[in-house]
Parts: sequence; C-alpha cells; structure tokens
Amino acid sequence: MATLNINGITHQVDAPADMPLLWVIRDIIGLTGTKFGCGIAQCGACTVHVDGQATRSCVLPISAVGGKKITTIEAIGETSAGQAVQKAWLDLEVMQCGYCQSGQIMSACALLDQHPHPNDAQIDAAMAGNICRCGTYPRIRAAIKVAAKEGV
Repeated sequence: MATLNINGITHQVDAPADMPLLWVIRDIIGLTGTKFGCGIAQCGACTVHVDGQATRSCVLPISAVGGKKITTIEAIGETSAGQAVQKAWLDLEVMQCGYCQSGQIMSACALLDQHPHPNDAQIDAAMAGNICRCGTYPRIRAAIKVAAKEGV
C-alpha cells in the first residue's frame, strides 16, 4: 500500500512498489490526461510534476514518490504558469493531433516556474526530449514566449 499526493488529493494505492507512476495515475486513479508514449522516458508524453520538477512518469516507480507532491495535466490550470501556458496554447493553436501536448504543457510550466522569462537556450533545454510527431515546435516555442509575457 502506497500513499500518494496527486493534484492535492491523498490516495491510498494498492500497487507494487515498482509500478510506474504513469500506470497508477491512469489505471488506478483514473486520470487519463497523462499519456503513454514510449515507456522509456524518451518522448515526454508522460511528463508530470514531482515537487514542481518536470518528471517522466513512465519509468518512475511509485516507491520513489511517497511524500512528494505530484501534479498532472488535470490540475496544472490551477497554477498561474498553467493558466498562462494553456491560454497561450489555445490562442496560438499549438495543437495538431494533441497527443503529446499534455507532456509539452507540463514541461513548459515547469520551465516558467523556474525561469519566468526564458531565453531560447532555456526553452530548448527544458523542452528537449518532448517529441511532437506533428512538428508543432515553432508554435510551442511561440506559446511559451507569449505565456512568459503574460507575466507568469
């Protein structure tokens, strides 16, 4: 039995200690906004925040997150960075297929929490490993810059 704080709610989870956080979030808790992409932490679709840090949930065992604050895409809009990023994403029509976008948004929000006015190198570093098969990278970069201007 593990105790997890996900989106401000404490969950008692009956799962093996080595179960990846992604599967607990999706299959046990029932929050399906966090996506499975590659299963090896290379694509970024499964990105969540663990104590404010963008983290790949597909390879992170739940034994490593006990006592930590986990935030998923479902709750990111409750933060000022999340509100600004989601608004910019919609205003600039960033999404195409949308599959990777929850991970993209989570990485962008973590970036803006750490660097409210990031330069291009900081954006590149923070977004590295978040793969968008549709190639919306220019719109993603533009949306991050718009969100930063909105005064995260």
